[in-house]
Amino acid sequence: MPEGGKAATIIVLGLGQVLGWGSSFYLPAILAAPMARDLDVATSVVFGVFSLALVLSAALGPGAGRLLDRHGGRIVLALTNVIFALGLVALSRAEGLTGLLVAWGVLGLAMGAGLYEAAFATAVQHYRAGARPAITGITLIAGFASTVAWPLSLLLEARYGWRGCCLVWAALHLVLGLPLHLTLRRPRTPGAIMTGTQASGAPAAADAAFSRPSRAPSARTTALLLAYVFAVTWFIATAMATHLPLMLQAAGASIAVAVGVGALVGPAQVAARLLDFGLLKHVSPVTSARVASFAHPLGAMLLLTLGPGAAAAFALLHGAGNGVMTIAKGTLPLVYFGADGYGARQGWLMMPARVAMAAAPVLFGLLLERLGTGAIWVSGGLGLSAFLVLGLLRRP
Repeated sequence: MPEGGKAATIIVLGLGQVLGWGSSFYLPAILAAPMARDLDVATSVVFGVFSLALVLSAALGPGAGRLLDRHGGRIVLALTNVIFALGLVALSRAEGLTGLLVAWGVLGLAMGAGLYEAAFATAVQHYRAGARPAITGITLIAGFASTVAWPLSLLLEARYGWRGCCLVWAALHLVLGLPLHLTLRRPRTPGAIMTGTQASGAPAAADAAFSRPSRAPSARTTALLLAYVFAVTWFIATAMATHLPLMLQAAGASIAVAVGVGALVGPAQVAARLLDFGLLKHVSPVTSARVASFAHPLGAMLLLTLGPGAAAAFALLHGAGNGVMTIAKGTLPLVYFGADGYGARQGWLMMPARVAMAAAPVLFGLLLERLGTGAIWVSGGLGLSAFLVLGLLRRP
């Protein structure tokens, strides 16, 4: 178990992620329908605006990462609590499409600087090469975001309406998230925050793998391969989070079985992260990622071969693999590139993943409509490609 100070940091960052994800990414699932009715727009329009916010968060990722490298997670994460609150207040006051666009634009700014990449970068600033247990602990706590956020949003919407729900989430950012993040200490490790020419805007090590011409071709190749893996795995994770019950029904499961089996994904994610935190903490992050990336395609193969009888196995394999791959998104860049400039590099690496996450609900929904069970072949094939690409990476 981590020592007291480290445990406190993990808890603060993990709770901050529960709040951040719960009040942004998981909000439309509960509020989109009442929001659409009240504003007299189609529900698809609300989700479309939300997708635009995710694209905006992707575009802002590298800049947010540089801010984290320069100023540290304490300041940036505390600032994102204020921006989240402003966006949620604006959302509560929206009266039409323009209001929605403005509010979700502000929330997109907050998501670009306040979700997993920011928490991972803060952990790396504190613990450098030893940040893997902290990253795992953060994802372990944040894995309960939907478990907390969906029932809470449902309760608040029923009692206060969707506008009141947004205001309560905004208040939570100010009275809970902001004070929590302000308790984070400034990293004591020399060099944990970029200094000198890096902080002033000159080309930094964080951008070296993406610069043209690259001074480290192998580093750029590794970065591009990792960006592909992260984009594919986030696409699959978002597609399953949105369409898993429908996909299982397409495979022949009843709606009751599909919903019940879908509930296994969350516990499987948490169990896999606990395993990574404990028994597998000495296993190479690269090995863990390779095994995890194969879990979804293996589950897809079982589902396609055995039919609905393998639905539970599919859900457990997908959930476990996704749980470990979330950790890998934080640990693999640290393993291959080190701690210096980690925040900006994470912003670049995760930019395609954020775009894929925004596109996944619509694209996979179309695949299900057109292909039925063929959509499972697509998600399984994408997962297999991520596994093969990880096999191409050199040993760090």
